[in-house]
Amino acid sequence: MKINGDFTFKFLNVLSWILFIGLAIETGGYFTNAIVTLFFNSEWAGHFWGNIDLSELYAFDLGLFICLITLLTIISLCKTIMFYHIISIFHKKKFDIQNPFNETIKIYFLNFAYIVLEIGFFSYAGKVYTKWLIERGIELPPLENMNIGGSDVWIFMGITLLLFAKIFKKGVELQNENDFTV
Repeated sequence: MKINGDFTFKFLNVLSWILFIGLAIETGGYFTNAIVTLFFNSEWAGHFWGNIDLSELYAFDLGLFICLITLLTIISLCKTIMFYHIISIFHKKKFDIQNPFNETIKIYFLNFAYIVLEIGFFSYAGKVYTKWLIERGIELPPLENMNIGGSDVWIFMGITLLLFAKIFKKGVELQNENDFTV
């Protein structure tokens, strides 16, 4: 079986949709659990979205609890937005393999890099914040269970994407220059 570019793009599109839907559900789960815990039933802090037990943090201090769930929601929302951008590039068919250096892809790479950097910085803030809470004697689930781990990887990927954005910017300039000379 020969795998061509069309199959690869279709497979990546389907995979992106699956991840987008899962992350959208996760983001909605964090938000919904936060609203229910804060306004209706404080016992939900014990079995937060993804079976995260934040009951000890909720009992310790409501403000610290709100800060942590805000960080979790922001990180999940940024990941959801990232996959939305991936889906939109497939859906709008803005990526032309014959002419990859265009203004739309350049802007896409730049926006994508900033979103990935946001995920990295918020993940790092979440990691530092949870370590600070643990030092205060509050028992929290591991970072990986809260989807906060890996901030260094996100930041590295964001910097790499910024580099690609610069390369694409130069490619767009050369492409435009080439189009004008022909």
